[in-house]
Amino acid sequence: MAKSTEPIPVAVSACLLGRRVRYDGKDKRQPGLAAWLEANGLVAVAVCPEVEAGLAVPRPPVELVVAAGEIRALGVRDRRLDVTAVLQAQAQVWLASHPHVAGMICKSRSPSCGLEVPLHTHGGEAAGSHPGLFVQALQQARPGLPLLEETELADAGARRRFVSRVRRASASGKSRPPGR
Repeated sequence: MAKSTEPIPVAVSACLLGRRVRYDGKDKRQPGLAAWLEANGLVAVAVCPEVEAGLAVPRPPVELVVAAGEIRALGVRDRRLDVTAVLQAQAQVWLASHPHVAGMICKSRSPSCGLEVPLHTHGGEAAGSHPGLFVQALQQARPGLPLLEETELADAGARRRFVSRVRRASASGKSRPPGR
């Protein structure tokens, strides 16, 4: 059987690709990221869960908060701002429409896209860490899907391991949800 030359789709936090989608209207562009993906047979599928959920740019910042035993995405300055439900709903829509994504490069500390995001109490005190809401949905829907934070891009070994895991996930069909 001939080896496929189709690039393997990998979700990438849109701000890392230079898109000005962050709460402050800025980006967190990672120079060379798109070229590195292409050189490794990967193609970026940009995702900004907040923007795709209809939140404005700029917007009030949110953080993950433990409230009544649940993890919520609440406003930093105004705890009455609760975007949890819209972020969770959009994550499900995105996952259903992107079944072939074989990994994700995540924005660290993002309440949507981070792997280990600071968790706070309602009063603002530190309460550990938790995956961002989008990453949590991704991990639940596709256990074992390769994930890498942009802070790990400087580590050549981490990059190699990520590419290897993405290729295995793509080849095995593990990037697709069950039943597809």
